[in-house]
Amino acid sequence: MGTFQIEGGHKLSGEIQPQGAKNEALQILCGVLLTPEKVTINNIPDIIDVNKLISLLGNLGVKIQKLAHGSYSFQADELNLNYLETPDFKKEGSSLRGSIMIVGPLLTRFGKGYIPKPGGDKIGRRRLDTHFEGFIKLGANFRYNREEYFYGVDAEKLIGTDMLLDEASVTGTANILMAAVLAEGTTTIYNAACEPYIQQLSKMLNSMGAKVSGVGSNLLTIEGVESLGGCTHTVLPDMIEIGSWIGLAAITQSEITIKNVSWDNLGNIPSVFRKMGITLEKRGDDIYIPEHNDGYEIQNYIDGSMLTISDAPWPGFTPDLLSIVLVMATQARGSVLIHQKMFESRLFFVDKLIDMGAKIILCDPHRASIIGHDFKSQLKATTMVSPDIRAGVSLLIAALSAKGTSIIHNIEQIDRGYERIDERLRAIGAKIIRIA
Repeated sequence: MGTFQIEGGHKLSGEIQPQGAKNEALQILCGVLLTPEKVTINNIPDIIDVNKLISLLGNLGVKIQKLAHGSYSFQADELNLNYLETPDFKKEGSSLRGSIMIVGPLLTRFGKGYIPKPGGDKIGRRRLDTHFEGFIKLGANFRYNREEYFYGVDAEKLIGTDMLLDEASVTGTANILMAAVLAEGTTTIYNAACEPYIQQLSKMLNSMGAKVSGVGSNLLTIEGVESLGGCTHTVLPDMIEIGSWIGLAAITQSEITIKNVSWDNLGNIPSVFRKMGITLEKRGDDIYIPEHNDGYEIQNYIDGSMLTISDAPWPGFTPDLLSIVLVMATQARGSVLIHQKMFESRLFFVDKLIDMGAKIILCDPHRASIIGHDFKSQLKATTMVSPDIRAGVSLLIAALSAKGTSIIHNIEQIDRGYERIDERLRAIGAKIIRIA
């Protein structure tokens, strides 16, 4: 189990370049299975979850060539579908939640797809019903081996249909979208997720020859085609990492420039941080955050009531950044209610922040009320364990602002979503070392 040692209380300074978007990369990588032709993908983040999926694709028979840092070519012209029924696949697939998105491409191109119950963050129930209900509506047969936690779908031919998703699941939308592009006839997906990740996947599929319309809305229309070709695609910068660096700059009162953020794809992320009192300047396609030497003040609603920040499907605020906002609020001037609607276990990391001296009331599994210190009292260093990717980086940010030296164990969770985070933070002045 890896460990970070962090000496907190130091101001940071400089520029930081966001990595490629983890959640987009996982979808795009599964999309290479839709064609026997070569697909080149740029700006792939070098992180554990993505590398696991690349390894799984290689074991499935995809020909993979690394062209440069973050750039790969993939060619799925000679797949070994028998691998899907091996113990190795059951072990490999179960370690990564993103592996669920290989099912749609395999089902539509080869008539069958299998997946073990996927792993990932322990942040609450993350059901797969949306995925498989969509496949069934397209004409697939579904089966589930309860003893081995193994899912399977098969179909001689998928037929386009109209469907209303029971939830705007990002991975569910991606999986069904990829299945529908080679189905016979027209498919409409209503209540589709419309995150930039889905928009990027749709654009890539269209560049391969698919016919997807309604991109950016919650109603996607897919006219099935007989085959798809190769393409070149570039992954967006990771909006979650961008939000993490905004929070880091604010709570450490540091002057930081975040480079090449793709402002047009950030949605309401900048406005939420501004509601928290953070000054953000748009400089070209960069975000400049000045030193907040006088702190930052949380806005109230116009009637004077306490601000609530909650997650919602896009274009609402992403749940992956609520933990960052929560940590940042511990040093704000004022109070805020954080309402995590989607996952019932994602706020449980706040007990570590309370140990560090934060004023937080955990109202229930979904809501936490934070009273900011206004920098009149620093958080105190402590020893903690990273429970998942987003909570882990939030605790890391708290440690960088705290007085003293903190220890964070189980940093593999952070490495799953953040590329060489210790090296990149040291480059802007952070006192962080990897000690195991």
